[in-house]
Amino acid sequence: MSSTDDEEKAPGTAASGAEGPRSGPAEASGAGDQAGAIPLKAVDDIGRATAQDVQEALHQVIDPELGIDVVDLGLVYGIEIDELGRAIITMTLTTPACPLTDLIEDQCASSLAGLVEEFRIDWTWTPRWTLDMITPDGKEQLAAIGFNFADMPTYE
Repeated sequence: MSSTDDEEKAPGTAASGAEGPRSGPAEASGAGDQAGAIPLKAVDDIGRATAQDVQEALHQVIDPELGIDVVDLGLVYGIEIDELGRAIITMTLTTPACPLTDLIEDQCASSLAGLVEEFRIDWTWTPRWTLDMITPDGKEQLAAIGFNFADMPTYE
């Protein structure tokens, strides 16, 4: 595994850090082919939850309006495990006016209970969330409940 200060990351992604959230998957690739690639960073994986473990747990956090998890919706921009084993999650919502922030935070607390001692969500609105950030699995789930991406408006 990794040693102190080594970065753990998903293939093809850059790790997040103090510099702030990365550009969205669509912006990084130009075509959205990295949708769902979340930068992961862990200081010390030995005996602790990893950023990958946190990402997997966040699949249990369901957006109450759409019924799809926050990872597959592309709402999670980055996960970091600091030197004390705390999870710092950088994420957004589909709109800054979303009234469900507290509900999503409560779901995060439930899904991360027993995995990490503490966590923090750093809410960000940059980059702006777009449909291009939804993972292929998320798009399949949305199509199964009736969303037709071919008829969705595009914004530039």
